Order: sequence, then structure tokens, then C-alpha cells
Amino acid sequence: MMNLNADDLSTFLYDYIVPFSIDLIIAIVIFLVGRFVVKQVIKLVGAALSKSKYDEMLVDFLKSILSAILTLIVIIVALSQLGVDTTSLVAIIGAAGLAIGLSLQGSLSNFAAGVMLLVFKPFKSGDFVDAGGSMGVVDNIGIFTTSMRSIDNKRIIIPNGKIYSDSITNFSAMETRRVDMKFGVSYEDDIKKVKQVLTDMIEKDERVLSDPAPQIAVAELGESSVNFVVRPWVKASDYWPLLFDFTEAVKIRFDEEGISIPYPQMDIHMHKTESGNTP
Repeated sequence: MMNLNADDLSTFLYDYIVPFSIDLIIAIVIFLVGRFVVKQVIKLVGAALSKSKYDEMLVDFLKSILSAILTLIVIIVALSQLGVDTTSLVAIIGAAGLAIGLSLQGSLSNFAAGVMLLVFKPFKSGDFVDAGGSMGVVDNIGIFTTSMRSIDNKRIIIPNGKIYSDSITNFSAMETRRVDMKFGVSYEDDIKKVKQVLTDMIEKDERVLSDPAPQIAVAELGESSVNFVVRPWVKASDYWPLLFDFTEAVKIRFDEEGISIPYPQMDIHMHKTESGNTP
């Protein structure tokens, strides 16, 4: 066994133990102070994002990502104080991040699209939209997927990447909407009377807005009918009720007024040949 005399022990203590202890204490202080600073930065960023009226889910997610990144930086600085080669550590973390990114390309695409949806807000929870090839009421906008409730009450889960890469129609974005309806009447009917009847019905419906003014006009002369367009403006919430109610009311009123609604039909004419036989 190697015997250490007092001088050797003193040298070992002052050359190795004391410097390492000092570096360890400094590293711990760096970590503790760094964690405190990170928490304060996260609070400030969270307050700033909340004032910007970003979605709460997005704010929490961004705070978590920023906290993880800043904490990793604090750990690397603390380890460098202990003499750890952080260059290789950073390289390993970068390589691991690249590998994970390549293996999760689809998920990262959905994540990026989710962030864009939460930042730019083309729709919000409760809106009726046509997005990602599906139509329904938005229930929740997540980081990776958006869930909707269809008209017949089915749950629809759509990847955010599919939504953001396609066109989005938000039926609830505007306070008012125009209801486009078309009604056909017979060529034998008095079109002035038809127009007056439709105008009277529109004026009596309290859901119809006066500004913009509703439009009632002959749109086309069809093969078997004269087609009228009726385009009233209503509140967005009254769109479907008025469409259904008014369509039913038109049929009832036309019957009362003797106005006919023609349907496609085919006339077959039989001709006799000179021999008297029908071809």
C-alpha cells in the first residue's frame, strides 16, 4: 500500500479537493440562480402572451418548451463549471433532436399547424366550420389534432396538418349571413303575383334583416319553370331555421295562392305512318 505523508495529503487536498469543491459550489449556485431566473423569465413571457390574447393552451405549451430549453442551458453552464466537456454533450443532444425530428415528421407537421391555428385563429371552439374535408362544430383545438362534432352528433378528430393545408370555411365568423333560396313556378303563372307573394312573406318574417335589403328576382327561365331567387340576410344563428321554415311556408302559400311548382316531365308524341302502323 502507498503511504501518504502529511505533505502529500495537504498537496492533494489543496490541488484537487478544494478546487473541485469550489467548482461544485459555484455550479450549484449557477444551477439554483439559473432556475430562479428561468422561472422569472417564464412568468414574464406568460404574462406577455396572455396580454396578447393567445389561446391558453398555446401559452402553456410555449412556456413549457421555453422552460425546458432555458433549463437545459443552465445545466450545460453548470456542468461546464465542473470541467465537463459540454461541446460533445451539445452535439449529442443536437443529433438526438435531429433523429427524433426525422422520425416524427408527420407529428411535427401537425404540431406546427396546431401552433398556427392557435396563433392566427381562423376558427375557435363553438364555430361551425368546413375544414380538413369535414364539417361540424369545433369542440377543441389541440396542439396536434382538432376535434369537431358533426351535424348528426359524431365525434371527428382531424390532424391539424390536414386542416391547415386545405381551405377553411368558417360559417360562424360573421354575425350575419345571406340565405340563398330558389323557387320554380310554372310558365302559366303570373310572375308579378309570385314576386309579390314572396316579397310579402319576406317582409313578415321578423328574422329577416332590413339592411342589407333582401333580394327577390327572376334568376332564369328554365326548361320547365321560371326560377326565382330569394336572398334575405339574417343573423348567423337564424340561417338554418329560416331556410327550413321559409321553404315549407312557400309551398303552403303557393298552394293557397294557386301558384304551381312544376316538376320535370317528358311528353311523348305518337305518330302514325302511311300504312297506319305505329312505329
